[in-house]
Amino acid sequence: MNIVDAPKTGTFQMRINPEVKKQVESLYAKCGMTLTDAVNAFFQQSLNVGGLPFLMNQNSEAVIRQQAIALLLADVKAGEDSVKSESDWISEEDMLSEFGVQA
Repeated sequence: MNIVDAPKTGTFQMRINPEVKKQVESLYAKCGMTLTDAVNAFFQQSLNVGGLPFLMNQNSEAVIRQQAIALLLADVKAGEDSVKSESDWISEEDMLSEFGVQA
C-alpha cells in the first residue's frame, strides 16, 4: 500500500517540544510539505525498507564507512572482472595523451 494515496481516516497524537515543532514545520514547509506529510513520508519509507529509514546507533558513522568500503570494493572487483584481456588496458601515457595532458 502507498501511504500517499491511502485514505487518511486514522489519527495519531504525540507530544513534541513547541520550539522543535515550529522549526520542523518551517523546514518541511520549505520542501512543500506539512508536518503530517513528513510523518506520512517517514512511515512510507519505514514500510519500504522494513524498519527505520535511517541508521540509528552509536556506531552509525562506522557502519556507513564499512558499507561505503564494501560498495567500493565491489565496484573495483566488478571493474577487474570486466576486463577481458590485457589488450583492453590503456597505458597511462596513452590515457594522458588522449586527454591532452602533458606528463
